[in-house]
Amino acid sequence: MTENQTDPETHQPETLSDNVEQLAVARDSKLRHASLTQQLEQELEVLEKELGETTDLEQELEPLTIKAMKEKALRRFLREEELKPFQAELIRMQQYLEANGTRMIILFEGRDAAGKGGTIRRVTRYMNEKHYRVVALGKPTEHEKTQWYFQKYIQQFPRGGEVVLFDRSWYNRAMVEPVFGFCSDKDYKNFMRGVDGFEKDLVRQGTILVKLYFSVTREEQARRFERRKVDALRQWKLSEVDLQAQERWDDFTNVKYEMLKKTHTTHAPWKIIRSNDKHQARLNAMKVILNSVPYDRLDQELDFVPDPGIVISGARELEKMEAQRLRGGKFLA
Repeated sequence: MTENQTDPETHQPETLSDNVEQLAVARDSKLRHASLTQQLEQELEVLEKELGETTDLEQELEPLTIKAMKEKALRRFLREEELKPFQAELIRMQQYLEANGTRMIILFEGRDAAGKGGTIRRVTRYMNEKHYRVVALGKPTEHEKTQWYFQKYIQQFPRGGEVVLFDRSWYNRAMVEPVFGFCSDKDYKNFMRGVDGFEKDLVRQGTILVKLYFSVTREEQARRFERRKVDALRQWKLSEVDLQAQERWDDFTNVKYEMLKKTHTTHAPWKIIRSNDKHQARLNAMKVILNSVPYDRLDQELDFVPDPGIVISGARELEKMEAQRLRGGKFLA
């Protein structure tokens, strides 16, 4: 063997060496489920014993507090465990994309507090960080304002074998910007005329494009905003735009309808994710992403069919919105 040759027995693809441990952990989650649940319960019982001495009043209140804490922790644990088989599939999907040099773009759109960020974190939790990027662009700079609108997004597009997840995307021009007056009417109309061709070229040249719109009810959005106001760990999420989201609910609904009507196409369809239940939204978003790539399944026994009560096509959402307008005179979603 010459100096420059690689020993075939010792050389392994980078993706396999990077991911084999994560795959093993994720795939074994079903078998570990019962024992881990029991372990969690035991740890919570130990925690309860270690709380120390309490007053008579605290003794009356404590069992309810501990019980609620245990139930909440157990629910959260079981939900995260339920995601792991699909997170393992996402790793396998990544390996397929890299092996074939395929580019993939996933758009996460929706109202504020609809659950986009939490879903992105679960989708990418076990993925190989060398082969994905999360892009969340801020306000355009003065220089960017002079450019072609799509230019700053194109600069973030994936190379072969890479996944790019946009936490809000070029659809800012269809939703946030017209509602808050951040773009002119001419800019808005130019975007709506041009975006279809832009996406058609992307798909025609081999990029897998997944467009997800997270849909939350007005009441649930208000509840999440209130929690952000009082929770020190979530206050950073609350912005000036968020504070006006409830007041401008109908405006957002109107531009959502126009966006779906003009940009839900056969080559770049929208998938609407009902996200009042965050866990179900995350689980079903993963299924939509996985179903968009023709890779070999890691676990053939998994249910990859999205819940029809959670995932709705853009065309079906348009039908529902139009029916709402006919019955009540305005859109509700």
